[in-house]
Amino acid sequence: MHYVIHAYDYTDADALDRRMTVRPAHLEYVRNLKDSGQFLLGGALLDSDGRMIGSMLVLDLDTDEQLQEYLKTDPYIVEGVWETIDVKPFRQATV
Repeated sequence: MHYVIHAYDYTDADALDRRMTVRPAHLEYVRNLKDSGQFLLGGALLDSDGRMIGSMLVLDLDTDEQLQEYLKTDPYIVEGVWETIDVKPFRQATV
């Protein structure tokens, strides 16, 4: 099943610094998901000034257990970068 994930960063004074510190580990984590065919699309959500305020990912996961494991292990989650995470099943339109 595909899932779309919208994750919004904390807004405290250290939020951007925390994101940038954890970013290399998050990107490596996502590269591993891509190598296994689970990462389909993703990137940073931006505010009107172009500053990163969160992330969007589309993942292809076979089981709810895989989704739960992801939600326990992404470095942005573990290290407190994302404050709010919204996960929804996603069906890509065929056009």
